[in-house]
Amino acid sequence: MGNNDLKAYRNPSLKAILLSGLLAGTLDITAAIIQAGIGGTGPLKLLQYVASGIFGTAAFSGGVLFAFYGLVFHYFIAMCWTILFFLVYRKLDLLRYNRIMTGVFYGIFIGCIMNFVVVPLSEVPRGPVRLLSLVLAISILIVAVGLPLSFLAHRFYSRTGKK
Repeated sequence: MGNNDLKAYRNPSLKAILLSGLLAGTLDITAAIIQAGIGGTGPLKLLQYVASGIFGTAAFSGGVLFAFYGLVFHYFIAMCWTILFFLVYRKLDLLRYNRIMTGVFYGIFIGCIMNFVVVPLSEVPRGPVRLLSLVLAISILIVAVGLPLSFLAHRFYSRTGKK
């Protein structure tokens, strides 16, 4: 590993994004597992559902391996949303004025894109969209992803003075 490789690990932006993505992904999957448990679905089926986005219905008969794939896919998606937020936050001064509204709108944005673009384009078996389920899913995204990212990005950019 060369000296330039080590610099990537010390990059404060990279560290902030990775830690923020891990936190948001963990909060989101924890809330989803709790919600699934209340609904009578265990974490295995929930994670297989995530994996079914790539593997289709075969993911539901694939056991723990497909649940693992689902967890990896979940964190990959969370990291993508985190990277996007940090990039946009840096460019749009408007996002700095109200961290709560920024987090709420970002959670709604993620929910809409995931439910109306990503999932329909994936291999996930779908039924009708139920309003209550959609509102609950978006509420979780607001609390578990949007708000934490808004506060973490604000904290990072305030401390570093980066624009």
